[in-house]
Amino acid sequence: MQVKDLTVEELKLLIQETVTETLQTLLIDPDESKELKPEVRQQLLESLKGTQAGERGIPAEEVAQRLGLTW
Repeated sequence: MQVKDLTVEELKLLIQETVTETLQTLLIDPDESKELKPEVRQQLLESLKGTQAGERGIPAEEVAQRLGLTW
């Protein structure tokens, strides 16, 4: 079947299905089933605790400078 043979409703459904499939492909997290290394998990937990305690992290400007990025 060719696009020219579709009704307006069939074409709309085809477009909707294509958009849905594309969005699902883009939104899938490829790391979803993977586990964090224990040391990474610990670093994240410490960072979260610090943030919750009101500690501030490294300013974005400083991170950019360390990486040689123009901010």
